[in-house]
Amino acid sequence: MDLYGKDFIVSQEWSLEELRALLDLAAKMKRDRYSDRWASILAHQTFMMFFYNPSVRTRMSFEAAATELGGHAQFMTPSAGRFKTEKQAGETIEDAAQVMARYVCGIGIRILEDKVPFYGAGNEMLREYAHWANVPIINMADDKYHPCQGMADVMGWAEWYGEGPGRPSYENLKGKNFLLTWGSGALARSWCSVQEALLVASRFGMNVTVARPEGYDLDPEVYAWTRANCEANGANFGVVDDPDSGYEGAHVVYSRNWVTADAYQGGVLQKPAEIEKAMAYQGWTANAERMARTDNAIYTHPMPIDRGSEVTDEVASGPRSAVYDIAENRLHVQKAVMALTMGNL
Repeated sequence: MDLYGKDFIVSQEWSLEELRALLDLAAKMKRDRYSDRWASILAHQTFMMFFYNPSVRTRMSFEAAATELGGHAQFMTPSAGRFKTEKQAGETIEDAAQVMARYVCGIGIRILEDKVPFYGAGNEMLREYAHWANVPIINMADDKYHPCQGMADVMGWAEWYGEGPGRPSYENLKGKNFLLTWGSGALARSWCSVQEALLVASRFGMNVTVARPEGYDLDPEVYAWTRANCEANGANFGVVDDPDSGYEGAHVVYSRNWVTADAYQGGVLQKPAEIEKAMAYQGWTANAERMARTDNAIYTHPMPIDRGSEVTDEVASGPRSAVYDIAENRLHVQKAVMALTMGNL
């Protein structure tokens, strides 16, 4: 399978066969992390990391991935250049993308909720870079999707229901019940990680339930994709508006705070207003009592965790928590993405 040069902007645009090839390589790389087989895949090459928003896990995991593949990850922020915006003259994406592509083997871009004027603007920007650049564009989280996180998620779930670290069973996820539940808190988080979780859970045959207060539905297109994925796998998709019922019989529980569909007004994220709305909905915390209603579910979260609001410490640090395993998997998944789309395998 030839994935060389392929962009990775949302998992839904890759076939299941392509996603499995990525995940299978990631598992091999995890089992044999420092093998000489991987050490020169990106030899003498540079991967550009373009961060509009900061991140601990994303920067560290991509830098480590590039190093372990024999390459180099270069960090850049918009302040390092002068880029054209609606309010500022400067370099266009057409020019920036084509010049960057002459220096590097791939470009990763991270742009989230508070750096865009409307929902979807970040994703549009990645697609414009993809149009002009002749190297792969890797989504390091935009305002709609986070495919690297989604791959780390599903790999982690499959390891827990498989034979452990580096030995996932995706077949064992089929028919399992996945609960994505809105979490209490005042962080006004974007939709990217939770929407990617819906897509990957449904692609791999899980029954999917979204639990959220009124007004907190996610992107209708993502709901439609999730429903279609579930139907193709003979699985179920549903949405509930209470914080308790979705836990019944769940096998994977994912709790996270996110904004409403009205978060952008006048070209600006209305963060104070979103926080005020969220504070009106208390009692949506994943806790031991709710987890006891599940079928011995694992707890999952992309981090950083708002402990005490999205989830209690007892659950987040408990024996069925997969959060650190999934955080580690970002490294292995991203090594596989880079190797397949940019490397000399």
